[in-house]
Amino acid sequence: MCGRFGLITSPEATAEAFDLTGIDPFPPRYNIAPSQPILMVVNASELTGGGQGRTALLVRWGLIPAWVKDGRDFPLLFNARAESAAEKPAFRGAMRHFRALVPASGFFEWRKTGGKGTAQPYWIRPRHGGIVAFAGLMSPWQGADGTELDTGTILTTEASGVVAKLHDRSPVIIMPEDFDRWLDCRDLEPRHVADLMKPAPDDFFEAFPVSKAVSNARNLGADLIEPIGPALLPDAPEPGPGEQMDLF
Repeated sequence: MCGRFGLITSPEATAEAFDLTGIDPFPPRYNIAPSQPILMVVNASELTGGGQGRTALLVRWGLIPAWVKDGRDFPLLFNARAESAAEKPAFRGAMRHFRALVPASGFFEWRKTGGKGTAQPYWIRPRHGGIVAFAGLMSPWQGADGTELDTGTILTTEASGVVAKLHDRSPVIIMPEDFDRWLDCRDLEPRHVADLMKPAPDDFFEAFPVSKAVSNARNLGADLIEPIGPALLPDAPEPGPGEQMDLF
């Protein structure tokens, strides 16, 4: 799954990586948690019907389907399983009409190493650095009281490589050469992009153990992604005894 991630790349580098028509300034974010605003990239034409190129907007991380009347009584859908999203009522409309990209520098996963409170967090990033695109879904929502909110979720798939040593799920990664296909909701249905929702190559990520301070969403500093031990690579031994843990 993906319950925490970071975006520490500059706005200018993000705009270049996603070929955006424009982007508002934003600070580095080292510990993004569900319910917080996240950046999503969509085709401008999907929003206005007449825009050109790609645009970025802030979306609440936690999708609310359009048919929900009261968002306060609805669970926080911050992840969606790629294997079933096209059929699930909560995600079906977004899969057809509002596929998006979520810029990220990396994400966190926890591995349980003993008793309660001993889970070790890892910062997982591309082995060659840079920015990645998680597959996302956006859902514009309007409450019965007139409240309007753009909401979204991150698609997950079977983990591979180093991530599989820590958890059985991982964000779907959309490669730059596939951005156009994924974002084209006018001509391409979910079945036409199903092949993109696959595990990342085994050697795509590396993982570092980091401070347990990241477990508290109120901690926001750059020290949260500083390694406190050697990198965990796909061909390295697994990190000690224990079972997989999902923090959320």
